[in-house]
Amino acid sequence: MSARKAAELSPEGLARSDRKRLAAEEGLRALADVEKQAIEVRQNMARLRAIREAKEREKRAADAALQATLPSPTTKKRKRKTAR
Repeated sequence: MSARKAAELSPEGLARSDRKRLAAEEGLRALADVEKQAIEVRQNMARLRAIREAKEREKRAADAALQATLPSPTTKKRKRKTAR
């Protein structure tokens, strides 16, 4: 067995711990990036939904105005046939 102390790290061990640290930092950055993109997507969806709903409200208002200007449909009364 080797008589090395636990406090002494080999160059390979130092490189390995450095790679792990860098990978952990990169992972945190990637997660933050994904969360930022998700927030942007939700904001864009909300913006597009608001635009669509505004268009639908305008269309309903225009349809209501058109219905108000059209004459109301009249029903024709049927003449009763008299019994002979």
